[in-house]
Amino acid sequence: MEEITLAIAVEENTARPAPEDEKLSLGANLAYGLQHVLTMYGGIVAVPLIIGQASGLTPPDVGLLVTASLFAGGLATILQTIGIPFFGSRLPLVQGVSFSGVATMIAITGHGGIQAVLGAVIAASFIGLLITPVFSRITRFFPPIVTGIVITTIGLTLMPVAAGWAMGGNRSAPDFGSQANIQLAAVTLVIVLLLSKLGSAAISRLSILLAIMIGTGIAYAAGIADFSRVTSGPFVALPQIFHFGYPVFDTAAIISMCIVIMVTLVETSADILAVGEIVGTKVDARRLGNGLRADMLSSILAPVVGSFTQSAFAQNVGLVAVTGIKSRFVVATGGLFLVALGLLPIVGRIVAAVPSSVLGGAGLVLFGTVAASGIRTLAKVDYENNMNLIIVATSIGFGMIPIASPGFYEHFPAWVITIFHSGISSAALMAIALNLLFNHLTTGNSDQQSVFVAGTERLIRYQDIASLHDGDYFLNGKLYDANGAEVPLVSAEAH
Repeated sequence: MEEITLAIAVEENTARPAPEDEKLSLGANLAYGLQHVLTMYGGIVAVPLIIGQASGLTPPDVGLLVTASLFAGGLATILQTIGIPFFGSRLPLVQGVSFSGVATMIAITGHGGIQAVLGAVIAASFIGLLITPVFSRITRFFPPIVTGIVITTIGLTLMPVAAGWAMGGNRSAPDFGSQANIQLAAVTLVIVLLLSKLGSAAISRLSILLAIMIGTGIAYAAGIADFSRVTSGPFVALPQIFHFGYPVFDTAAIISMCIVIMVTLVETSADILAVGEIVGTKVDARRLGNGLRADMLSSILAPVVGSFTQSAFAQNVGLVAVTGIKSRFVVATGGLFLVALGLLPIVGRIVAAVPSSVLGGAGLVLFGTVAASGIRTLAKVDYENNMNLIIVATSIGFGMIPIASPGFYEHFPAWVITIFHSGISSAALMAIALNLLFNHLTTGNSDQQSVFVAGTERLIRYQDIASLHDGDYFLNGKLYDANGAEVPLVSAEAH
């Protein structure tokens, strides 16, 4: 009977799918997929808006940049989640235009225009594709101390975004930071918390999406939400191949973008490992390499329709954590929504009409959950008699510099700004470097580490033990021998 029971248990474990392979109903896929889109929509349209305006494009052309980025992000998401041989991590990761290259691309537009940007993205992404085998073999350098630091920093880095949304989103608007905007964000936050407290698991998991819908309805009733522009413009717009002209391959621009691609590979590696930690699935070198290759292939193809480098969206990693929905098919459904938004600008205009304040109230919970997930990962780290505490302290502190003082690196060379303007990449690089220095290159490490280590556990020196006699004991802060006679204690200065 024991053998039969064991065989049944083994068969059940074998048949049980991995968390990311769970298949939900069509309705659940649509609802949770839409929630992913609403979470990252503001971020995915921000980059093309910024680049388009910096390039001096007309409003219709800027609109084409936006729809192209939605379309490319949707295809990249499907490739990453569903995957094909050698491409795609098959994890619940939403892809979209990467923020890490904004400063570099703006600089390139000043010299070669949008064509030079597209050419640099294609060439640098191809180089990134060639070097992915190197990145796919470094998973052993991403233990929980590194992934925990990165996840925590991701959440902390996104908090200013949530605050900006809560204040209205547009800093040049006259009502930015008004009580009305902040109150609307607060109402949305309260709705998220109330829906999360309800006994229904389905409502609790959809709390972010439902709160955004209810908050938008409240905003519309209060006259804050503006849907007047939804019907203006074309209803259908197919992506146009090389609408902005054929790419120009400028050597200096390509070198600049290569730095961006290196940062993107680091951030994507961190996101893949982070979502693997949240989902509870082991990410090996092969899976990481497939994910990075999908990232680079998407970035190579995106400029064909007028988009830019593609990367995983950190806020959607947080959504996986807060909802507990780990299925990659849900995220793939979100990718289909993005493709539809790229083909149907009217749908995009409806989503764009959601007030930023509503997104800010929901984002406060969402991004805070990312940081909390990182803290939970860091709780698994061993801090006894090692330098892990100082690794965490230094890395998170270093990652907070561009958040606390955005202009900290403005007088440094462009490549320094490109690498360290992001708190995520700053913390990731510092965590990797310090982990290598203290936990892998152990030659030269002192057996009596710094005060940070001494504070993590109780330490007794061998010479102190050698001074004790058999039967000695401490009582009320005094030392006594086996006969009960007090042993005098002398200060270190008396030795």
